[in-house]
Amino acid sequence: MDPRQRLAQLLGASRGHGSFSARRTASPDDLYIDITGVGPLTMPVSTAKAKQLIAVARPAQYGQGEQTLTDATVRYTWQVPRSRVRIDKRQWNRTLTPILEGLRDDLGLPEGSRLKAELHSLLVYSPGQFFLPHQDSEKSDDMVGTLTVTLPGTSRGGELIVQHGEQQISYRSSDKLLSFVAFYADCRHEVRPVTSGYRVVLTYNLLLSAAHGTASTPGPGETAELAACLEEHFAEHRRLVYLLDHQYTARGMSWTHLKGVDAERVRLLDAAAGASGCEIALALADVHESWSASEPDPPYGRGSYRYDDDDDDDDDDDAEAYELDELLDSSVSLSAWVDRSGTPVPPVATVVYDHEVSATTPTRTLPPYESEYEGFMGNYGNTMDRWYRRGAVVVWPTRLDFEVRAEASPQWALDTLQALIRDGDLTRARQRAESLTSFWTDLGSSDALGEVVGRRPDLRPTLAAAHGLDDAALAAMLLAPFRLAELTPPNAALLAALVQRHGESWTRTLLAGWNSLPRWRYAPGEAATWLSALPELCRALRDANGLVAARLVLAVGWEQLNEWLRLERGITQPSHRALALDQLTAPIAGLLVGAAISEAPEIADAAVGMFADNDDAALRRCQVGVLRALPQDDPEILAGSGFDVLARNALAQLESSLARPPRDPGDWSIEPPGGCACAVCATLNDFLADPGLRAVDWPLKEQSRRHVHQRIDGHELPVKHSTRRVGRPYLLQLVKTPALFEREKQERQAAEADLKWLMAVAR
Repeated sequence: MDPRQRLAQLLGASRGHGSFSARRTASPDDLYIDITGVGPLTMPVSTAKAKQLIAVARPAQYGQGEQTLTDATVRYTWQVPRSRVRIDKRQWNRTLTPILEGLRDDLGLPEGSRLKAELHSLLVYSPGQFFLPHQDSEKSDDMVGTLTVTLPGTSRGGELIVQHGEQQISYRSSDKLLSFVAFYADCRHEVRPVTSGYRVVLTYNLLLSAAHGTASTPGPGETAELAACLEEHFAEHRRLVYLLDHQYTARGMSWTHLKGVDAERVRLLDAAAGASGCEIALALADVHESWSASEPDPPYGRGSYRYDDDDDDDDDDDAEAYELDELLDSSVSLSAWVDRSGTPVPPVATVVYDHEVSATTPTRTLPPYESEYEGFMGNYGNTMDRWYRRGAVVVWPTRLDFEVRAEASPQWALDTLQALIRDGDLTRARQRAESLTSFWTDLGSSDALGEVVGRRPDLRPTLAAAHGLDDAALAAMLLAPFRLAELTPPNAALLAALVQRHGESWTRTLLAGWNSLPRWRYAPGEAATWLSALPELCRALRDANGLVAARLVLAVGWEQLNEWLRLERGITQPSHRALALDQLTAPIAGLLVGAAISEAPEIADAAVGMFADNDDAALRRCQVGVLRALPQDDPEILAGSGFDVLARNALAQLESSLARPPRDPGDWSIEPPGGCACAVCATLNDFLADPGLRAVDWPLKEQSRRHVHQRIDGHELPVKHSTRRVGRPYLLQLVKTPALFEREKQERQAAEADLKWLMAVAR
């Protein structure tokens, strides 16, 4: 059996000595209540007195999220304003104080702790009134539960039902005695409809003072098996997250405010952690489960309950009415960490993996705080998503403390390494850095959409730590998760220092990793922005005595740019190709200026060379765009960026293009596109190249017609194409359009404007 399952069973066998709810009774002799406008209450409460209470009451409200609502289909009862209620506390405490001490023990709270009851409201339930299943909110840090005190009377029905997980307890009121029922705040509870008479109830918030609370320490025999489970689990894994049964708030997450069985189980886990050399902390777990689900059978579905048989509301709104079939996916995230001393601490984990989770009580048996059903949508649906909040205990080996904390907070790890380096303790710094190897490089991994996952720190402190370690392999490991786009001028000095320390080969390998696909493939805009800003980065590197680093960075940038140019020149649609090449002008100009600043003529020559000897109008326009983007007022930069060669290339190409005579009005020839040598395309190419043939009717089968349509549209040829459904096969009608002449006219005008600008610059 998996050690996590064994541990959950062992903890499950220890039920502790408390329950999620408890009941006690007492004589009403010490309870003196005076209601403004009604007078003293005598007990049992008579029907006449109950009606007088209703006369000064108002409909009770309930909370839903951030709202406070009044809805008689959810909560149908009367509430007397607390300002009208006067209780003789000195006399009442003679009964209430010992009752609270007994309820503290019944709920399993620490011996020596103290419960305090804070009056919340006085309620009156008349015949037919009720409160649907709900959960109380913890209204203060010290609140752990709710206390109801039902006054003696002759009412019938109105049972208080308290549920936690799959356990449920029903409580009835007494004709002669006060009925005290206490339960933890995260328990779902309801008041069933009163069938006769009037039910009068005092409700209190239960606050826990645990300053003097004590918990016994388990003996070695109680914890040996648990410690063995932990040791077996940590032979393969770094963390264990045990989910508690109760729900807590961020304010109420405390070692001294654990509820019911949670307190005993945490006590045992704490002892086992100490015995097996482990650290331990509390946290809040936010659990999300996605289930395949079946819709409820009419009229109410499984387990549903409605008090009003005439209610026409759609029962599909009741998330509990759906049958959960198969668990499709689940996730656990942690927050609000508290260490053993009770101090809030940084997280030791945020996202939790399935192999780290253990739980005695399955999450599905607990009430979710939110549910969402998705009906069948064709390819997906019939799913129920549920969200839960549970307390959690997180355990990890002390020997892995740095590694575990570092995975949750890489920035904390870097700060720790830097502190060791500053103290001159390089040996410990390197040992701790080495422990990060198992997960650190994954901090920069990308998901299917290219989004960087993990909690990667900033590049600058990582460069600083990598330099301070003075170890080439560890420096490369720390820097592996980053991308070229994160290399900016403020990081230049540290990169230059690393290049000087570890050499060119080390730097080439590092930069190649930063430039590797698919990280940049999904963010071309980000990479284009970085390439356009290369001049600032190269200046910063040069000023930091890092010309070698600048040249290496430029080489990687040129590699990326050359690959983009190759891909974009291969685009078949002229308008798309022209747009793509136009977007490269700023990155190419940035690379050329960076080469001039870094004294890297080989980079400038390679970039300029890609424009030589071409007859592509879109590439010519890109070339002129690059020339326009270069700084005309800096002769030194112009010379180093290859401006003169680029300008001569552009001038020669423009003059050659404009030397061709304009198209004759009767010339309807179109240059056939390449890329396909099939018989259909051969016939299409003959039609396109024929200067005197403008239209043709071509009998073709459907597959061939589709191929011709795709060729014409894919290359944006100025040819109208349609199918005439006459004969067999149908006729494909092709007609060359005047757009042929308009396109060439526009290209010629653009070339003339570029030539005019170039001649002016040359002068």
